[in-house]
Amino acid sequence: MPFYDELQQQTEDARLSLLNVPLIQRGARGEIELPEYVAFLTQAYHHVKHTVPLMMACGSRLGDHQEWLREALAEYIEEETGHQEWILNDIAACGADAEAVRYSRPNLSTELMVSYAYDSIARGNPVSFFGMVNVLEGTSIALATSAARAIQTSLELPNKAFSYLLSHGDLDIGHVDFFRGLMNRIDSDTDKAAIVHSARVFFRLYGDVFREVDRQSVGLEAA
Repeated sequence: MPFYDELQQQTEDARLSLLNVPLIQRGARGEIELPEYVAFLTQAYHHVKHTVPLMMACGSRLGDHQEWLREALAEYIEEETGHQEWILNDIAACGADAEAVRYSRPNLSTELMVSYAYDSIARGNPVSFFGMVNVLEGTSIALATSAARAIQTSLELPNKAFSYLLSHGDLDIGHVDFFRGLMNRIDSDTDKAAIVHSARVFFRLYGDVFREVDRQSVGLEAA
C-alpha cells in the first residue's frame, strides 16, 4: 500500500473524531454566529503565522539524503507566505479589530498545538511536521469551501470575509496531490511511524482548538 494511503488508514479514527467536533459540525451547516467565526479566524491567524517558520525549521533539520524533501518545502514556503495577512483581512471584513488580533495571545489549545509542532521538529524527527500538514490541508479540503459558503449565507457577509477559507479549500486540492506524491516517496519505516504518530496527535490538538472556541462561545452566551 502506498504510504499516503496507509497514513489515511491509520489515522481514520482520529480524523473522524476531529470532524465530529460540534463547532465544526455547526460550521458546516452554517449554524455559527459572527463572534464564533471571528474567534475561529483569530485562532487560525495564531497558528497560520507559524506555518512558514515551521517549514523553515523542518527544512533546516533534514539530512542530506532528504534534499528532495527540502526542495518541496521551499515550494510550500513560496505558496504559504503571507497567508496570515489574508486572515486579518477577513477579520476586518467582519467588522472586528484585526490589529487587536495581531497583537493578542492565542488560546491555550492553539499555543499548545504550535508548541508541539516546533518541539517535534527540534526534539524528535523533523518529518513529524508532515503529520501537521496532513491534518490541516486534509481538513481544509473536507470543510473549507462548503463551510465558508454556508457561513456566508447565514451571516450575510461579503466574499472578502472568506478569502482564507475559500482559497484554502481550492488551493489545498492541489496541495494534497503534491503532498500525496511526497509521502509516497518516504521509504524509511522510522519516518513513516513519526508522521503517523504526529498526524494522530495533531488531529487531537486541532480538535481542541475548535473545542476551546466552542466553550468560549457558550461562556459568552451564559454571560
